[in-house]
Amino acid sequence: MFIGSVLLITACTTTHTVVSDRSRNGMEQRTLDTVFVDAAKPNALRAEEEFQLPPYAPSRKRTEDLIHVRLDVSFDFEKEAVVGKAQLTFVPYFHPITSITLDAKGFEWSYVGLPSGNQPLSYSYDDKKITVQLGRTLQRMDTCTLELRYTAHPRQTGGSAAITSNQGLFFINPRGEEPEKPTQIWTQGETSWNSRWFPVIDAPNERCTQEMWITVPARYKTLSNGVLVSEELHSDTATRTDYWRMDQPHAPYLFMLAVGDFAVVKDTWRNKEVLYFVEPAFEASARAIFAHTPEMLEFFSTKLGVEFPWSKYAQIVVRDYVSGAMENTTAVVFGDFVQKHARELIDNGNDDIVAHEMFHHWFGDLVTCESWSNLTMNEGFANYSEYLWTEHKYGRDAADLHLLEEWQGYLATSPENMHPLIHFGVANEEDMFDAHSYNKGGAVLHMLRHYLGDAVFFEGLNRYLKKNAFQAVEAHQLRLAFEEVSGEDLNWFFNQWYFSKGHPTLKITYGYDAVRGEASVQVAQTQNPDRNPAIFELPLRIAVYEGGKVTYHTVRINQRIQEFRFAVTGKPDLIQLDPDRMLLSEFTDNKSEAEWVFQFLHAPRFLDRYEALSRLMDGESNRLAEVIPAALRDSSWFIRAMGLESVDEKQAVVLKADIARMAQFDSHAEVRASALTKLVEADSEQALVAAKRALLADSAYSVMGIALEVIHSGDPEAGLAYAALLEKEESEDLLVAISAIYKEYPDAKYLPFFEKNLSRPNEFNALNFIGNYQEMCTALGGVFLDQGISTLRKMALDSAQNPWRRLGATKSLNDFRNIFRTQSNQSKQSEAKLVLEKKVSELTRMLDEIKTFEPNEELKAIYQQLELLPKGK
Repeated sequence: MFIGSVLLITACTTTHTVVSDRSRNGMEQRTLDTVFVDAAKPNALRAEEEFQLPPYAPSRKRTEDLIHVRLDVSFDFEKEAVVGKAQLTFVPYFHPITSITLDAKGFEWSYVGLPSGNQPLSYSYDDKKITVQLGRTLQRMDTCTLELRYTAHPRQTGGSAAITSNQGLFFINPRGEEPEKPTQIWTQGETSWNSRWFPVIDAPNERCTQEMWITVPARYKTLSNGVLVSEELHSDTATRTDYWRMDQPHAPYLFMLAVGDFAVVKDTWRNKEVLYFVEPAFEASARAIFAHTPEMLEFFSTKLGVEFPWSKYAQIVVRDYVSGAMENTTAVVFGDFVQKHARELIDNGNDDIVAHEMFHHWFGDLVTCESWSNLTMNEGFANYSEYLWTEHKYGRDAADLHLLEEWQGYLATSPENMHPLIHFGVANEEDMFDAHSYNKGGAVLHMLRHYLGDAVFFEGLNRYLKKNAFQAVEAHQLRLAFEEVSGEDLNWFFNQWYFSKGHPTLKITYGYDAVRGEASVQVAQTQNPDRNPAIFELPLRIAVYEGGKVTYHTVRINQRIQEFRFAVTGKPDLIQLDPDRMLLSEFTDNKSEAEWVFQFLHAPRFLDRYEALSRLMDGESNRLAEVIPAALRDSSWFIRAMGLESVDEKQAVVLKADIARMAQFDSHAEVRASALTKLVEADSEQALVAAKRALLADSAYSVMGIALEVIHSGDPEAGLAYAALLEKEESEDLLVAISAIYKEYPDAKYLPFFEKNLSRPNEFNALNFIGNYQEMCTALGGVFLDQGISTLRKMALDSAQNPWRRLGATKSLNDFRNIFRTQSNQSKQSEAKLVLEKKVSELTRMLDEIKTFEPNEELKAIYQQLELLPKGK
């Protein structure tokens, strides 16, 4: 946190001198009202104890170099334990050593010594690290192998918003007590949690090869890094040992294993094996779940000029995963939210996350961040891969929509925890998994690409990867690679965007001077200099639209306040700073409604049209109607959906034919669904006919869900009948739509439908479905209401449940409490009032229990913010 008393502002000078420099292209630059801030000499020295070094999270000091790890593991499913033997081969990093310290959290040791098995070595152990005395001095080139036999009981002692548990290895339904859930084992090593199931130097700047023998019940399949060398069925035929070998070195946090009943679908790319592990029920949809995988491998390999460097590429879906997905080398793990049937994935596929984890195999796995302070060297690139793939596959409009979402994600969270991208002052490495490392990291790469140009940018990435392959890196190595290719000093860019915090906040004033025949753009950087650099250096373009053509002017903003002037022949239709739409910033400007209309109709970028339509919608402009017809025909599905949202009831009647066409034929499912809803306002009878047609003919479940709601609103009896017919369809959207209908007819016969499906929906679908269940239980009352409260309490306290479901369960419990509280306040019978007050107290205790239990800090914050739980609890 910035200490305000450290610097005192003693002199602010303001210049009103106008420096004019008219160039050949008719542009004039003026510098106005530039504020200079000087740090004053302190009046008195602070107390001596106030002087201290700033916090610094260093890379792990390397005293050994781990060469190879050989693991032999089996599992006690009943006790949720790992029984293992590890052989670690290493050399001193530089200086001689007489001992080695390994990370090993929560182990029991049966042997620590040399691989012969009869030469134990002395050691000390504090339940987190084991220090083994080697019995001799190893010189720099001496190789040593240790053998450690152990039993590990992986357990959770914490977590973060991004990775909700640090358990490292997870047993899912190990005793078969949950009939609806498969039995699985899987690992999650990032950041330093693989050392909960095997001893290792658990740091990102370590790197080694590996071998792994995994013994499991013969009915299960296994997955690990590298290639499957052999499968040995034991004489009892009940168990099997699979041998996986990884010949290329990688960081220990990227080691993985998974065990379970999986269907394996095989693909190939450039003669390399591509594997998709899914639950058997999703085997037919495996290629849709991991759509375009071979095509992505080809695209990224070609774009980077570095062929996918690993021996295979496997992707696996597991239950109850504690993060979104993880880029373990050659074997990516995904949470089950990606596991949907092909129709559910129409216009709602997994391209972003598949691209993200794949790109890590270059940026993260091949070249690895030296410390977690440098995490954006992994995650910023992976985030930007989503833009690159979307741009390649679906066009720039779609890519810029993705970029907009990334900007919004960063800007919404940055004020709460602003820090540099390279954050050496981080207190907890898990805190690096935030919208800075991901969203801002990708956005900064996008700006750098635009500044350098594609040829230099991708040649620079190629050089960076080739020079640093199989090594750990810092941001400076990326800078040097770009400097070598471009011939340009880029310290200014990296200092401002990687090593400083924040982003510019701009006040843009567009003007026209008819007397002088000049258009003007004044740019004021208004960001708080206590939290951001007072001045960002911003090389940008300015577009001037006049007379049916557009002229571009290149400028470099490097003052707190600057004005740029351009010769024009008349009043411009539009002036636009950053027409390339690449700058990460917040800004305000003074465009008129006429200019917003012109921008929507004539500026070329998706972000131009999005910005203009948003401003016209927010201002409830009288001119909004001028752009709606164009919006409904826009090339971007998102703009078409915004256009539908903007249509009022009177316009809906006028545009009925367009809306009906969109409901049936639009290329994007979300637009078809929105058009169906809007059609109800224009012509309820036509909407009913269109909805019945969609329910029978549309390929997307999301559209069918909306169609079901439209049918029920217009013909309740038909809606209820269709709902019963569609119960078994594999679709979250239909589940929510059916639940919304059933809650309108309180009957215990519908409860099995709710209870069977409570753990199926994800994200907002989970909130809606669980909320509908709560309303059904409330309407039924009595024992059914008590049963609902009990069911939702268990869900809210189940860390294996998706966080969205826990949120939905907790919110519904709070809704129950509010209902009882209202009834208590309204009750005039003292006995009934006491019963209701008792229920309120019981639910309050439950909510307190949930708040205490909840491992996800983000959920806790949501509970507090929404006052779902008492303050201070």
